[in-house]
Amino acid sequence: AIGSKSFGHVDRQEALSALARAEELGCNFVDTAAVYGNSEQILGEFLQGRRDKWIIASKYSNQKTGMTALVEEQLKRMKLDVIDFYQIHWAPNEQRLYDELYQLKESGKVRYIGVSLYSALDIEYILEKTHLDGFQIDISLLTPNPFLRKLDKIRMHNPGIIARSCLHYGFLTGKYAPDAVFNDPDDQRSEWTQDRIKATAERALQFRFLQTAGSPLTIAAARYPLSFPEVSSVVMSTKNRQQAEINFKQVADAELSAEEVGIISQTQKQMGLFDRSMQSRIKESLSLLKLKYL
Repeated sequence: AIGSKSFGHVDRQEALSALARAEELGCNFVDTAAVYGNSEQILGEFLQGRRDKWIIASKYSNQKTGMTALVEEQLKRMKLDVIDFYQIHWAPNEQRLYDELYQLKESGKVRYIGVSLYSALDIEYILEKTHLDGFQIDISLLTPNPFLRKLDKIRMHNPGIIARSCLHYGFLTGKYAPDAVFNDPDDQRSEWTQDRIKATAERALQFRFLQTAGSPLTIAAARYPLSFPEVSSVVMSTKNRQQAEINFKQVADAELSAEEVGIISQTQKQMGLFDRSMQSRIKESLSLLKLKYL
C-alpha cells in the first residue's frame, strides 16, 4: 500500500513512519513488487542500517526486461545484496520461467522462491510440478477458497504460505458502508461499480459478530488466516502509524477461539463461499491474464 498505486496516495514520510512503527511492534516481513508504485524505493531508503531485522519479498510481474534483469534492478532500488523471497506474480505453465527462478536461487540473488497464486488449479500445479519453497494466496473471511479446498494436499507438501488480502480490499475493516465511494484515482477501488462496492460491503457485514467495542473487525479478519498453522505470515496493507498500531499490536495480541473459527465456517457455508461459481472462475482467469500481460 505504501507505493501509492493500490489504495490511494501515501506520503513518503508517512510511509517511512509506518514502517518504523511496524518494526518497533515486531513486524519483520514486507512483501512488495516493482509494479506497486514507488514502494521499493521507499524500502531502499528505510532498510539502511536495519537490513538484518527484515525479511524482504518481491515479485516479477512479466516486465519486458525479463526476470533476471528485473531482479538486478530491484536489488539496486532496495539497496540489497539478496531478496529473501522472490515470486512470479502468477502461476505460469512455461517451464523456462521456473528454470530462471531456480537459477536466481542458485546464483544467490534470492534466498527462497515461489509464486503468487489465484486458484485451486494453481495450487495443484505448483505442489505437483515445481520445486518452489512457498506461495502467496488470497485468504480472508470472504475468500476461504481455494486455500481450504486444497488444505489436505498443502499439509502433505508443507510449503511456506503467505496470506494476502485478509482485509479484502479494506472491506473487512468494518469501516466501509454499502454506499461507500472511492474517488482517489490511485485507489484501485475507484474503478469498481457501485453494485460491486455494495455487494462486497454487505457480505463483509455478515461477520459483524466478530467485532466488539474494543476490537475492530480488522483484528478478527487478520487473525483468521493465522488460525491455520499452515499459514506462515499475513500481508497487512499498512499506510500510516495508526494502522501499524492495529496491525502489529492489537492483531498480534489477539487470537480466534475454536468456537469463533467454527462459527466463521458455518457463516461462510451459509453465504455459499465454498461454492465455485462460473463467475468466480472467470474473475480468477481475468486477474491472472491482467498480471501476465502487464
